[in-house]
Amino acid sequence: MSQVLTLAALPAGRAASIQRIVGSGPAVTRLQELGLVAGTSVKVVRRALTGEPLELEIRGSRIALRNAEARCFEVKEVQP
Repeated sequence: MSQVLTLAALPAGRAASIQRIVGSGPAVTRLQELGLVAGTSVKVVRRALTGEPLELEIRGSRIALRNAEARCFEVKEVQP
């Protein structure tokens, strides 16, 4: 069974579907403009040794996020 968690807690190599955006502000708005919206599939490609930033693959593109922004996105992990 899949559980709802934030994008910041998703392990590297795992994929998920964005369920809900729980934050606001200019950074979150910009990420939504880049495609991080409810229903979108996203994969955590890797994390830096310090745990952030995390590299995401979304709609064929890769972006880097800090954990503060990643915590604004609730996701549901999808099984491979």
